[in-house]
Amino acid sequence: MAKLSLEDLRALRAKMKILLERRDPEGKDIQIIVGMGTCGIAAGAKNTFNAFINEVDEKGLAKQVIVRQSGCMGLCSEEPTVEVVVPGMETVVYGKVNAEQAKAIVQSHLIDKKVLENIVVKKPAASK
Repeated sequence: MAKLSLEDLRALRAKMKILLERRDPEGKDIQIIVGMGTCGIAAGAKNTFNAFINEVDEKGLAKQVIVRQSGCMGLCSEEPTVEVVVPGMETVVYGKVNAEQAKAIVQSHLIDKKVLENIVVKKPAASK
């Protein structure tokens, strides 16, 4: 195994710090929750999850948004499913979310504050 230099260790530490900060919910009031049950993973939820992580980072939203995973949401025919929680907006579950739709959700729902009605599969009962 090759020895790591001090600079290598510092770079590794910085990378790990960023990864840990992504998972820290402190101060983050916006949530993106990707259904990662067996059915979700089989439908491509890992790619969807990674697309959300990348888009949140690219848009500079990592300090306000936490991207989490959950088990099955009970909407197997709509996988990959993604629940989006934004203060002041209705909570919605989007269905059949791929990487391109993940980018659209970040832009439209999180930044522009507009729900993408064409891919919504579930809203809270009070919203109907």
